[in-house]
Amino acid sequence: MDRPAVLIAMDPARTAHVLTENLLDRLAGSAEILDRRPLRDFDDPRFQALAPRAEVLLTGWGCPAIEQGVREAMPRLRLVAHAAGTIKALAPPDLFAAGIAVTTSAEANARPVAEFTLAMVILALKRAFDFERLYGSTRSRQQTNPMLALPIGAARRTVGVVGASRIGRRVLSLLQSFEDIELLVSDPMLDEAEAERLGARLVSLDALCAASDVVSLHAPSLAATRHMIDASRLAAMRDGATLINTARGALVDEAALTRELQDGRLFAVIDVTEPEVPAPGSPLWQAPNLFLTPHIAGAIGLERTRLGELAIAEIERYAAGEPLLHAVDPAQLETMA
Repeated sequence: MDRPAVLIAMDPARTAHVLTENLLDRLAGSAEILDRRPLRDFDDPRFQALAPRAEVLLTGWGCPAIEQGVREAMPRLRLVAHAAGTIKALAPPDLFAAGIAVTTSAEANARPVAEFTLAMVILALKRAFDFERLYGSTRSRQQTNPMLALPIGAARRTVGVVGASRIGRRVLSLLQSFEDIELLVSDPMLDEAEAERLGARLVSLDALCAASDVVSLHAPSLAATRHMIDASRLAAMRDGATLINTARGALVDEAALTRELQDGRLFAVIDVTEPEVPAPGSPLWQAPNLFLTPHIAGAIGLERTRLGELAIAEIERYAAGEPLLHAVDPAQLETMA
């Protein structure tokens, strides 16, 4: 089998560390790289010159949607290997209808999100954020000692995972090592047997919110999940409980969460918001019981090399005539993140 020709399309400003020189050298062993310099968009003159030869399109963050005109310019295209997570904005339905395979590196992106979530769960259960704030303001251990009498810590607590997605499952797997943490999971696509296999008890979303010391969100952003954590479910959460959102901002009714935070009843770890950057005057910036981060749970820095490694491994399988391990099923597009 001839080596497939690969064209790279992604924004280098957003994809540092995804494709290292070593990875490109590895790819060159099984494929012909038409140009090591990624295309930022399909208006690049290089695209018109190289597109007719491309059999594989290696994409990443910043790659424009592969519309019909783009696809027609690549008559030999058979595989889109996406070195990032979601492909919804990238791959329209007619791409799949044309028989073009699409793979995603979402599995590689799931690992750092799960690891970040685990860290936040443990810190939240130990009230580490409150200790840090009080210690910093009083500069006295005596002032923090009364908190030690509270029912805090990572023993005999309950953590609820919303969404048995690839990330949600990884989070449950990591938490299984904490033998005295009870795990709950809520997902309409999950049955009790599968939940048990994941080490968790399947409950309704309402029951999960009411029973958990930490509620961690790992559901996709869909019309059906918009504001699934609304005022009533926030009100049902235990006093002092923590909400963690590393999924999508649209899952949470932000106005309702802001009210709860202002009341001081709940704590939150929020990595994603709607809009992605809160307005300058948003109360979220000043909430003392909120740990707010700028969408860093997913692959950042050197973690991004895993995305490139997974995508290139898929291209190697394609070149060798082997089955792809991370192909996207178009039937599941509507429920994917």
